Amino acid sequence: MRESFTSDFANDLLAHLRRHHWLKPGDRLGVAVSGGADSVALLRAMLELRAELGIVLSVVHFNHTLRGDESEADHAFVGSLASEHGLEIHEASGDVGLRAKEKSLSTEAAAREARYEFFWELIEGSRMDRIATAHTLDDQAETVLLRLIRGTGTRGLGGIQPELANYSPGRPSRGSILRPLLETRRRNVESYLVSLGQPWREDSSNRDLRHTRNRVRKLLIPLLESDFNPEITERLADFAEIARDEEEFWEREVHQHLAANSLQINVLQSLPLALRRRAIRALVPEELALEFRHVEAMLEVAEAGDGSPASCNLPAGWTFRRDGGSVAFEPPQSPEGAAKGSREAILTGLSPALRHGIPLPVPGRVADPGSQRGFEAVRIVLASPPAGYNPEHLYAPHALPSELTIRTWQFGDRFWPAHTKAPKKLKELFQQKKIAAELRPAWPVMVIPTHVVRSNASVGGDSGSGEEVVWVQGFAAPAHLRPGPDDREAVLLREIEFAESFKDNLHVV
Repeated sequence: MRESFTSDFANDLLAHLRRHHWLKPGDRLGVAVSGGADSVALLRAMLELRAELGIVLSVVHFNHTLRGDESEADHAFVGSLASEHGLEIHEASGDVGLRAKEKSLSTEAAAREARYEFFWELIEGSRMDRIATAHTLDDQAETVLLRLIRGTGTRGLGGIQPELANYSPGRPSRGSILRPLLETRRRNVESYLVSLGQPWREDSSNRDLRHTRNRVRKLLIPLLESDFNPEITERLADFAEIARDEEEFWEREVHQHLAANSLQINVLQSLPLALRRRAIRALVPEELALEFRHVEAMLEVAEAGDGSPASCNLPAGWTFRRDGGSVAFEPPQSPEGAAKGSREAILTGLSPALRHGIPLPVPGRVADPGSQRGFEAVRIVLASPPAGYNPEHLYAPHALPSELTIRTWQFGDRFWPAHTKAPKKLKELFQQKKIAAELRPAWPVMVIPTHVVRSNASVGGDSGSGEEVVWVQGFAAPAHLRPGPDDREAVLLREIEFAESFKDNLHVV
């Protein structure tokens, strides 16, 4: 039965839906409802339009369980709303706080991951064809600003995508997730609900200015509106749309220059710089988030001549490598992205000896039965390096003393891996590489006294205790300790398998 009245708000939404050809008669559409104004307005508008569109409407709710009784009240409100309008409700809950801790994610990222897993399960399980979320034009503007502040490329400036059609990287779904309110201001949402006499729930965490998005929403955008451009929200959303269209065009252009899984260096060098950057980024696995500096490091690897680094380390343990006339990405060897060593090996690394420091001769090998770990410093000839070594872990022999100390990470330790602009605290580097918090206390480092560092090199990893951190598991060696163009030998520092460490009667502490 056709609704007796269709509001201007719903008519605008209808025009938007028809322009995108997102829905067809018979589609089962789930509206993701949190209880907030945006999602409640989307549901009420779709109730007005369901007869016109010929769709089957239902409610989808995910309880993040983050706010205790408040979350439960949201859940009850959404259930009551669905019941009031005779709608089926699909609901689930999850411990988002635990997920964030286990995966070293922000609470916001863990919540998004959890609810979208639920959405895709509903679609892939054929329980519905589409799910609509209530992201507004204001959300779009906030997202663009956040990404500008944090650093991003053209792809990131596209902001929130109007439609998601892949439920995992490179794997199309049988349905999609829609964002039909992306052209609607939040103030119009609230005005619509007031006109209906429809209440909604307020999320108290949206007032917490410790969250960056809330500061952008409550402080930055009002400042930009009052002092710079009263239409800044609309202009940022326009910019996102332009960026998405530009990105779509250039992706098609770039793929004309790419082979299936690798990029030929001679093809890369023939392109203008802007296309070289895009060609490199086009190969990046979807799950890998890169910054501008990572792209520049990859270009340096791809275009450098003989004797230059043949690879560079990327976030989450990925490696970008030049091999002959082509370049390619290599995935991490463990879920945590460590270059060597399993999660179990790292977790067993909390031995008293390793906490206090173990001497490692250079060259030499050492084993610590208390942590089931082995380490080595081995001299290699650069003209004929051994198989399986990582050139990112090479050191100039004259840059190191005759003995290093291996210990676990300590608060305050700083490190300056190659391809970065300045030394950082290891805690920051661990966060960037998404190394789980429970693994960090046992993470191995190698140190030397600060005064041992070459007099012509700037100290990069002074921990504040008279030691320089010169090696960290899974990170590139500092640039000032790497072999120079005239060096014929190098020292390779690495962790080795514990069982292997006993084969040649190694020193055991």
